[in-house]
Amino acid sequence: MDLSGTWRATPATDELRRSGIGLSADDTRWSTIEVPGHWRDHEAFARSDGPVLYRRHFTAPPPLAGERRFLVVEGVFYQADVWLDGAYLGDAEGYFFPHRYDITALSRLADDHVVAVEVDCRPPGDLAAKRSITGVFQHWDCLDPSDNPGGLWRPVRLETTGPVVIDRVRVLCRDANAEQAHLRLHARFDSDTPRRARIVTRVDGRVVAETDRSLATGANEVDWTIDIAAPRLWWPWALGPAALTDVEVSVEVDGEVSHRYGVRTGLRQVGWNDWTLSVNGERLFVKGANIGPTTAHLARATPDQLRNDVTWAREAGLDLLRVHAHITRPEFYAAADELGMLVWQDFPLQWGYARSVRRQAVRQAREAVDLLGHHPSIAVWCGHNEPLALDVGPGRQTSIARLAARFMAGQQLPTWNRTVLDRWVKRAFEGADDTRPVIPHSGVLPHLPQLDGTDSHLYFGWYHGDERDLPRFAAAAPRLVRFVSEFGAQAVPCSASFMEPDRWPDLDWEHLERHHALQKRQFDRYVPPAAHSTFEAWSEATQQYQATVLKHHIETLRRLKYRPTGGFCLFALTDAMPAVTWSILDHERLPKRGYQAVVDACRPVIVVADRLPARIAPGDRLDLDVHVVSDLRVAQESTEVTARLTWPGGTQQWRFSGDVPPDSCVRVGRLSWKAPEGTPGEVTLVLALVAGDLVVENRDTARLS
Repeated sequence: MDLSGTWRATPATDELRRSGIGLSADDTRWSTIEVPGHWRDHEAFARSDGPVLYRRHFTAPPPLAGERRFLVVEGVFYQADVWLDGAYLGDAEGYFFPHRYDITALSRLADDHVVAVEVDCRPPGDLAAKRSITGVFQHWDCLDPSDNPGGLWRPVRLETTGPVVIDRVRVLCRDANAEQAHLRLHARFDSDTPRRARIVTRVDGRVVAETDRSLATGANEVDWTIDIAAPRLWWPWALGPAALTDVEVSVEVDGEVSHRYGVRTGLRQVGWNDWTLSVNGERLFVKGANIGPTTAHLARATPDQLRNDVTWAREAGLDLLRVHAHITRPEFYAAADELGMLVWQDFPLQWGYARSVRRQAVRQAREAVDLLGHHPSIAVWCGHNEPLALDVGPGRQTSIARLAARFMAGQQLPTWNRTVLDRWVKRAFEGADDTRPVIPHSGVLPHLPQLDGTDSHLYFGWYHGDERDLPRFAAAAPRLVRFVSEFGAQAVPCSASFMEPDRWPDLDWEHLERHHALQKRQFDRYVPPAAHSTFEAWSEATQQYQATVLKHHIETLRRLKYRPTGGFCLFALTDAMPAVTWSILDHERLPKRGYQAVVDACRPVIVVADRLPARIAPGDRLDLDVHVVSDLRVAQESTEVTARLTWPGGTQQWRFSGDVPPDSCVRVGRLSWKAPEGTPGEVTLVLALVAGDLVVENRDTARLS
């Protein structure tokens, strides 16, 4: 029975915790509220930080003899206490996984019942030492920090089973090839009394394993394996079809099915060697993007919206989405499985946490594997994004120099978050899932004692340096570009009415910084508003700048393919709310110029030369290497590359030909040119590649002074 729909709700008080939870309590004057949902979406709680007490009356006949009944709260943001008919069932902590309570005995007492849930989601008092594992939802520079995600954001339901219930099933694919796939299964069976039961496993409707087990009263942990001959393999979309397989586990008591649990999975094997990903033994240079929540309040997101975000990424030529410091709705992972999109799954830890979260973090890491481990799209777990105790976020401006000093100290010195908490979380993931790589944290530089970091966050042209600095940096520190999982620049969205552009140039900059993520200090440095007479001109300039950063960063990293770069994740794909962020799709999914820049830079085959200097003086000599990068799995034979350089009063052309091996980056030649004396103006380099039906172009410009 689905208990979704209209509930009653009121601010929780000590008195209501005693008098407002039973059948006889009068809730007629309480506000109505929709479940699933978030309390801030309702007028009565639009500014509330909770706690909020929810109630719902329902009628259900008692379970039959031999049946059991459970109340399942599928998602609560973030903590809750749960009662049925005034009897306390238990507490809940953790927003992304279900909480189950046995109500069999209470259900036999009457037909009329009331469920009461007090939900608490208090804002963090100390952003450098948070106590709730909510990731980006309560501390991020792309969401409004004054918001609150609290509520019963997933359905609440009754579930009736036989005497043995399957509390959870974990399905993991350890290895797979054309001959055989090997699945590891773990399940927890909850029995009402000691008894014998038969466990049956089906794959695509066919029985592949049966076993009789003696179960004790309560929880019984059972592990087993199955082999599948000649499997249909799951591939990322760029490598092959995303074939899916249904796995069902049922438990039978006295010849009757007591409970069944099914998942849709994929048969594939993932590997991670020095930041290069492989799927089913096939190496893949990863082109990816970070993605935040589809909407700021996850309950609002529709299945179509979640699927469309995956589709936008695939149509941009991306192979992977990094679910940035949160766990999202189930429909997202189902869409990624079906569309062949790889997922880098962050655990919801971002920046600094208090010591008290360790035990809960370990527990919730295991819950994440139980909830999501069967999804073939998930290729890697990451424990913690930027494990630094920094009080940062919208409206919290500090000098970049001071922030950089704290950042570097936090990277090099031992810290509670990076050194202790993240190791525990990593071990929890590895203990629950040994089939995938686990990264303890993201964005950590090499540090003592191992002098080995993780992936890199490189915001050249936004937080530091110039957007042209990446190639020189990569040459000087190749270890720091093995996998670049964040880079980019903010740009004004196409849907910008929330910025009140009619006020230009006197926008409410402080409000935009505090509630809409805009970083004025960085804009003043890289795309200064004062240099533009209209809002439209400045907006266009921000989008063009973002597109430039993304184009050249991606091209640089692709030219370093496997030597040493294994891939990248730009920051970011989408906005969850009206905001000025690094996204290339705004909150209405209107693409910025950066989206097309990503499409062009992520095509399966690109031709690219060393970048022209911003300004060229007469007499300057240019020597530009030209490369072809191919992600295709077949060679491009008889490939012809032409280069045409034009300047005021002159043109020069080059032509190269040869074969391009599969999955490669090859240097095809060098362009040498000396800038002549003459009329100042624009210098344009146009590259073109032709290989059969494949035609690719690239363009770069500079100023001849």
